[in-house]
Parts: sequence; C-alpha cells; structure tokens
Amino acid sequence: MRAGAGTARVIAGVAALVLLLAPAAPPLEARQAIDAATLDAAARDLPKLHSLLVHARGTLVFERYYHGARADRPANVKSASKSVIAALVGIAIADKHLPGVREPLATYFPSLANDHDPRKRQITVEDLLTMRPGLESTSGRNYGRWVSSPNWVRFVLSRPMLADPGASMDYRTGNTHLLSAILTRATGMSTRQFANTALARPLGFTLPPWPTDPQGIYFGGNDMLMTPRQLLEFGRLYLNGGRVDGRQVVPEAWVRQSCTGRPRELPAWARGLESRGERDPLRDRQYGYGWWVHEIGGHPTCFAWGYGGQYVFVMPTLQAVIATTSSPDVSEERRDHRRQLVEVLTRLVVAPLAAGR
Repeated sequence: MRAGAGTARVIAGVAALVLLLAPAAPPLEARQAIDAATLDAAARDLPKLHSLLVHARGTLVFERYYHGARADRPANVKSASKSVIAALVGIAIADKHLPGVREPLATYFPSLANDHDPRKRQITVEDLLTMRPGLESTSGRNYGRWVSSPNWVRFVLSRPMLADPGASMDYRTGNTHLLSAILTRATGMSTRQFANTALARPLGFTLPPWPTDPQGIYFGGNDMLMTPRQLLEFGRLYLNGGRVDGRQVVPEAWVRQSCTGRPRELPAWARGLESRGERDPLRDRQYGYGWWVHEIGGHPTCFAWGYGGQYVFVMPTLQAVIATTSSPDVSEERRDHRRQLVEVLTRLVVAPLAAGR
C-alpha cells in the first residue's frame, strides 16, 4: 500500500461501513412521507430537469417526467456511465476474467514495457477506478485532441506522467476508457456485450449501443444510454448490496469498496466558485470505485453523477434510491441547476423520509 493510503482508507472507510452496515429502517408508507404535489411543483420549476424518480422502502413513491421527456426514452447519462463501468470491473474480477485491482496495466497494454517512464508500468486497475493513475489529463483542453485521435487508448497511454500512480486524483474519462479496453480484452466480448450479459439482463433490460472509439471499443465512462427506470434499477442493485432477486450480480465487497470515499483535492473550478461567493452543494464529496461519496441532508450517500444533472443517489440509511436525468447540453447554468436540484431533493425528499423513519 502506498504511503498515506492506509490512513486515508481508514478515515474514508467509515462512510462505507455506515452505508452497508446500517440497520434497515422500519417499514414506512413512504408515499405518505413525501408531499408529491409540492415536490412536483418544485421539480417543474427546474427548466433543465427531465425526470425525477424516488424509490423508498421497497416502493416507487414518485415518478415524473418534464419538458418532453418520457419513461421509455433513453437518456444520455454522461459520466454516470463510469459507475456502470466500475460495476463491470467488479463482476469481471468475481468471474475470474481479471486477477484483481492490483493488476498492472502493462498486462493488457504490453507497449508500456517500452515507455521511457517506468512509473507507467506501476499503474494498476485500481488507480484507474479511483482516478489516480498520474497521467496527464484527457479532459479540458486535451479532450478534443483525444477523441479526434486515431487511437484513443494509445493517446491516453502516451500522456506524460504528472504524478506518481495513486498519489493524487484527477477525474478524467480517459481513465475509464482504459477500463473499457481492459474489459474488452479480458472477457473476449465488447464492453456492451459483457454489460448486457453480466449486468443489464439480470436487472431486466438491455443496453442499446453507444459510441465506440476508432478501434471499436465502447466509450468507457461517457455517452451510455439508459432510461430513468433503468438508472433507478442500477441504483437499487447497489442499495441491495449487489443482489437482485436473490442473485449476487455485483459482489457485496465490491459495492462496499465502490462506496468507500477517498479524499480529493478541491479542483480549481470549485475554488473559483467559492471566490465568487458560490458554493458547490457537493463540495466535499469523495470518490470510491467509480462512485462519488457524500452526505445529503446528513445521510451517507453513494452516487453516480453525469454532466448536466444525471444522478443516481443511493441512501441506505433511508432505504432509498433517487434517480434524475436532465438536459446534458453545455450551459453556464448547469451548476445552478445542480445546486437547485440538490436543495429540492434535500428539502422535499430526504428530510421527509428521514422524519418518517
């Protein structure tokens, strides 16, 4: 284990223990706890919101669609796809397709043996899952160059090392695209084929195609298409410790690790918000294996998050899952939308459910 990692894991692991070991809340008529009319009115006031679904105490207690969205229309869940990719890695390890999270990338990308920086040969699958490989970013000013390159995997692996593997977090889609490439090579199936066989079908649905790179590798961590109810079912899988209908789809230990938050440095854009008097409602979030970890309304929450407001909030102490989809369009208003959405959910969903336990 790298220096400092043990302390960080012990501190952050408390959140995971609360998530998975908290006793189930007593039975509740959750429909009575939530004022559906008030929640609906508040949701309608969010111009970018497309859907809001709340499942609590074993019941779908709220489901509404807005601004032309429909229950049967798949949404681009953006980076919430990263949580799906992480789940697939956990399944692949359980099924012996992958040896484990400590496996070095060089096992799957032999060209790293010839790279001039030996640190690249130390990058592991876990470093990709936790966004800590140390490679230069494939986002921001580099994103266009990356997705227009003839070989996305080679582009990511050719980035210079800016930090030692495992030293610091840099949230980038290039990391999860490498995981998609690893899944493709290790399972002998495309990422979509493996996702449908091992994850989607046990949940009762099929994932439609989403974009691939020039080599045919499915985009790892972006642009996956799911309906709001499918997002909700994915969240319920994690709420139930990786089980569905008595079947262990995702290993329970993997769910626990995914929801173990690891500290991160506050990014520059968040510091910029605060300098202007704004505050990100999820400012102090941590990151696990492809899932964010935070508290909402005082309740530990493990959540998938996609650009623009694509969310799956898993809240074990309330026995609740909340799924939202929103407009994925680029807009300066997206952070304000996120702030308003979290405020609505905290006030009109989380607080009533907590009060009614």
